[in-house]
Amino acid sequence: MFEDFKTTIATQLAVLTGAPVEAITGAIGIPKTNAHGDLAVNIPSLRIKGNPAQLAKDWAEAFKVDEVITSAVSTGPYINFRINRQVLTRKVLSTIYEKQDKYGWTNEGAGKRVIVEFSSPNIAKPFHAGHLRSTIIGNLIYNLYKASGWDAISMNYLGDWGKQYGLLAVGFERFGNEEQLVADPIQHLFEVYVAISAAAKEDDSLNDQARAYFKSMEDGDETALALWRRFRELSIVKYKDTYARLNINFDVYSGESQVGEGMTRAMAMLEECGLIAESEGAKLLDLEKYKLGRPVVKKSDGTTLYITRDIGAAIERFEAYDFDKIVYVISSQQDVHMKQFLKTISLIGLPYADRFQHVNYGMVNGMSTRNGTVIFLDDMLRESKEIMHEVMRKNEDKYAQVPDPEHVSSVLGVSAIIVQDMLARRIKDYDFDWKRILSFEGNTGPYLQYTHARLCSIERKVQDQVKVNPDADISLLTESHAFEIVTLLAQYPDILSSTLKSLEPCTVVQYMLELARTVSSGIEQMKVKDEPEDIAEARLLMYWCARTVLGNALTIIGLEPISRM
Repeated sequence: MFEDFKTTIATQLAVLTGAPVEAITGAIGIPKTNAHGDLAVNIPSLRIKGNPAQLAKDWAEAFKVDEVITSAVSTGPYINFRINRQVLTRKVLSTIYEKQDKYGWTNEGAGKRVIVEFSSPNIAKPFHAGHLRSTIIGNLIYNLYKASGWDAISMNYLGDWGKQYGLLAVGFERFGNEEQLVADPIQHLFEVYVAISAAAKEDDSLNDQARAYFKSMEDGDETALALWRRFRELSIVKYKDTYARLNINFDVYSGESQVGEGMTRAMAMLEECGLIAESEGAKLLDLEKYKLGRPVVKKSDGTTLYITRDIGAAIERFEAYDFDKIVYVISSQQDVHMKQFLKTISLIGLPYADRFQHVNYGMVNGMSTRNGTVIFLDDMLRESKEIMHEVMRKNEDKYAQVPDPEHVSSVLGVSAIIVQDMLARRIKDYDFDWKRILSFEGNTGPYLQYTHARLCSIERKVQDQVKVNPDADISLLTESHAFEIVTLLAQYPDILSSTLKSLEPCTVVQYMLELARTVSSGIEQMKVKDEPEDIAEARLLMYWCARTVLGNALTIIGLEPISRM
């Protein structure tokens, strides 16, 4: 949104400083507080010899202001600029009206492809609430790349291979029930796995049977694979239902089992590069000199481990998708594994090794039901929906106006969970708190949805009086509250851009909360209903644009904006 203004500033500063226009444009950002200005140049980042504060002072004094850039003032090593209010307001509101749900989108990534791998639960196990972070952070990253013009592919790399599936098969023969499998596959397979794991602790021969069964899977035994394949397909159907409730749809369902001859090639590369050591018949990846240990890549019985499959998958993915970047959204608990993986693909000389990125995140503490039991994600979604429904029912008049209370309460529950998760920096652990996240006040998802619904309500209440008019007289938006709202709306494209660079969900969520608070305060001061038509038109256009931007932001973080609640 500020690009034209940045170019105007950079063009003049390039003459004063001798720095390239591109370098200056990259050094222009939004001040931390509006009191400083609308845009600011960080002089030290230009790397020009001299005292940054003095340079800022000299160049601010030499800068020629005009009817667009109305002031240039130095503050320490920064030059702060003000933009003409009327010019900025007209530019912002007209651009939002024109682009609507694509406001903030760019073509910066045009012609480039990115794979975002996230969620990746283990087949035959319920979607644990702990998987939530990878799922929603990954979905945000995927949405950000799409909004930046990339050809983005969302991939779910399922944990669907390994000795545990041999154990599950052995367990199903003993504890399995066909009717329960069809009715709720993941829950039933989880119960089978718990039962057989307990039995195996008492009878080690069951572990031997499991290893033998998995070896037959790796050797391609069709009978063994048929049962495993059925477990996998039934589980994916169930997972898709859970993802739909989170407003997520994957482009590709992959998995460890899908890795083919890439794994054989990976082992050959490791051997050729002298990275393999042997110990008691097993093959280890020697990364001691990099302080990354010696992970096992192949057991003594010939079965592989997941680092081997990860390397094989990397090779096969590049050949299948020719990506420019691939992002793995995986917990910080797997930091060592990811460091081993990234170091290895570099050591074996993959020419695209620099295209891989690991985005990690901290853990969630205390994620349980209100009575304190640890829960799976389906339980959490159900409980949050029920709580939201209870709250909605308390206002009978408004409740009667909501067309689909079940759906709205479900969206509100998901909103509460997602916004709570994205409030702080992703690497930080946080404590899950039902009371805090389900509040309609403060820094919560329901509060953001309430603000969006409130803006929708303004449009409905005045629809017989005034319509949204892109040619409204915006010179009538004279209140300071109005310019605060417009300034925040102008920042949205830069917020998306900076969030894509940092991959910090809190950047966009904190922006949304500030926008919601500012809009809520503005609504109290600047009414639309029963105001003179020209004033009502100008304010309605501003609120319509605010609703559009807040709705866009809700969509980016993976939420469906609510119009009534």
